[in-house]
Amino acid sequence: MTELESTRRALRDAIAQAEHAAELARLLDAAQARLAEAERSTQEARSLAERLGEANEQLDDERAEAERLRKELAEQRYQAEVAQWKLSSMKVARWSRIGDAIKSGKSNPVRLAKGLKGAAKPVKRPVAPKRKPVSSAKVERPGAAFQATTSTRTVEGSRFTLKPFRVPTGPNTRPHLTAAVIADPHVEALLRYEWRQTTGFTPRDFARVLPQEVPHLLVVESVLSGPWAEELVGPPGEGLRALLAWCAERGIRTVFWHTQGSVADYSAAAELFEHRFTTDPAVGWPRLPFGIQPRVHNPLPLGGTRFDRVLTLDQLVPPQLAYPDVLTSYRWPAAVDCPPGTPQWRLAEIAACGTSIGPAEDSRRAHVALRRAYASGTMTHRVDELLEAIGLPSARATLNTSVILPVPDSTLFEHALAQVARQSGVAQLILFGGSADRASEALPGVEVIHRPLDPSLTIGAMLNHGLDLCEADLVAVMDPRDVYGTHYLADLTRAFLFTTADIVGKAAYYAHLRNAQATLLKQPEAEYTHVPEITGATLLARRNALRSLGFADLTDGWDDVLMRQCRTDGVKVFSADRFGYVRVRDEDRWMLGAAQLVEYGSAEPHALI
Repeated sequence: MTELESTRRALRDAIAQAEHAAELARLLDAAQARLAEAERSTQEARSLAERLGEANEQLDDERAEAERLRKELAEQRYQAEVAQWKLSSMKVARWSRIGDAIKSGKSNPVRLAKGLKGAAKPVKRPVAPKRKPVSSAKVERPGAAFQATTSTRTVEGSRFTLKPFRVPTGPNTRPHLTAAVIADPHVEALLRYEWRQTTGFTPRDFARVLPQEVPHLLVVESVLSGPWAEELVGPPGEGLRALLAWCAERGIRTVFWHTQGSVADYSAAAELFEHRFTTDPAVGWPRLPFGIQPRVHNPLPLGGTRFDRVLTLDQLVPPQLAYPDVLTSYRWPAAVDCPPGTPQWRLAEIAACGTSIGPAEDSRRAHVALRRAYASGTMTHRVDELLEAIGLPSARATLNTSVILPVPDSTLFEHALAQVARQSGVAQLILFGGSADRASEALPGVEVIHRPLDPSLTIGAMLNHGLDLCEADLVAVMDPRDVYGTHYLADLTRAFLFTTADIVGKAAYYAHLRNAQATLLKQPEAEYTHVPEITGATLLARRNALRSLGFADLTDGWDDVLMRQCRTDGVKVFSADRFGYVRVRDEDRWMLGAAQLVEYGSAEPHALI
């Protein structure tokens, strides 16, 4: 009997092991299927990005062809004017008028005498036409005619081909405001997205160009070259005086911005302006330093991988490189070793492009430097300061946030509340479950809207109810189980400054599985790119776009349904950096098969920087 019982026990164990193996095989097949689907989605996203690049290139070609046809039309019009001038000149020529007099008076001697007498008098000949400069089609979108042209770089005798960074073509921050700007390409790039900007006018044609869209203000940089340089250096030129008089007659505010060169060279011209600013703290004018421009100084990568080298600043930015090409160079190397004395604005621009500054590549230090570059001030903040100083309103959209926080497990309430309390930029909390008084205490200055927990509602239903109560420009969804760093929301919000996506989140992130004490990294290659989906616990979206999508009435998988709807409707989804968030679960077999193991231990030292 003992032997039979042992056999039965062994048989039961074998069956259990077989069932367990079958379950593991099923889970493995499911994980592999989802991984294959994710790979297909990634390939689809890359294909769409390549098609978008091709469409942009085709659009540029079409614009170039339109410009060629415009020039041909202008030349034909000029030739027609020349032919008309020649005909008019022939008609007023003396020999032609004598012939006409003889022809009309051949049967009338009196008429003939009068005609010959009139033909003998001198007549003013018509003025010959002149070629007019061909005016390009008006470009409404900033950056449309400001693209990189140099795609090769040479380092230590070796040539490398780069895919140029495509300068975005809008939108601008204050579309209601028009500024006439005289500046070098660098400053133009900083300002062009802050308002409707008119450039390219000269001392000879400003009176014809500017009335086409009368500006609210004139901003003149201390330019070193171009048609306005000689008007600004030394005694003010007549063209500058005429421009400022034209502005004064129309109540247009005038601003001089000293950014380069000796202030003494420009002081006489600067005195003619209503307002003066400088980037130099040693000059006694109000200070207006450079700020980064998020539309061009951002971590959006070039096509392909980074150049696996540390470059010197001279190798990164060789002389005579046009500024759109500088923006390409910023994103190219693994790191840049900048010498002491490098201008602070240059360091900030490199850091804002996500490139490590130092003797080696370091993604963590690069992310902290990027965050610091943005915190030091963007051009949007600088223009706010300028407009306030000269008395013009700086109305623009904000990026404040409403957070929706469902807490179905009361034991997680204090943890969840602490994650929201450490964020900046939160204007409103929509809380399901927990305590309204405790939330108000933990979040001073934040509007708290509390709804008691209804067990009959799914998480998706709660999110839908919460969405109806949101009033801020952006809406965030947070999961009470997870960990969010101090800079989590600020880092995500920053992406809306340089991408036109309606939904931002994380497809690249760290995860921690408690049972295994394992820290994992999901999809590190998905940083700073448009993706098919992000994880729902990191959702940050434009409120109006999210309202048009809505949430599925589900507790598990509501984010999967939302991402499918985004793909169906063509809503852009953008994955930001990997830092500032940890997905925490007891176990997740799918995650084990879809992410790379970092180490056994806490994820927070890796994720929270």
